[in-house]
Amino acid sequence: MDLAERESCAVSSVQPARENHIGHYGVVAANRWPAGPKSTALKWSRRSRPNRAEEHLIVPGLRAGYYLCFFGMHVLTAGVMDLLEHGLRAGNSRVTLSGVLNQLAHREQYLALEESNRRYDVGVRYGLLTAQMAVALTGRDREQVLANLLELLATRAMEEPVGSNPQ
Repeated sequence: MDLAERESCAVSSVQPARENHIGHYGVVAANRWPAGPKSTALKWSRRSRPNRAEEHLIVPGLRAGYYLCFFGMHVLTAGVMDLLEHGLRAGNSRVTLSGVLNQLAHREQYLALEESNRRYDVGVRYGLLTAQMAVALTGRDREQVLANLLELLATRAMEEPVGSNPQ
């Protein structure tokens, strides 16, 4: 939010992702520049499909085999809404946020902010639970969450017959 307000532009959070994961995320190439004491912003240079990442989306400073990928956090400008509306009015039945963000990067300043926070896939088995636990364990009620979890585990262990194999 701070970067978007300071630069008066849209900002999307990105994280390095291993090459074998980029099919799940939008990938972006960008040039780094300092955005503050603890953050790096990236000025977009290109966005592409994962199968073209190796050729076109290398970002200086990332380890080999890693690419910058979106992870669902965006601060958007009114320009995004204008582009979405334009696409729908033109009869385009396949208007996507990814496509609109790509257009936005060619129309106005659009930054990516490299985040170090962990990304959670809520679309996989126990993904939502894992994400909720991560949030709970970083919150002010961390001790209570841990105590409840420990109690649950102890209760389950006591209820299991000796020699059983829990699944």
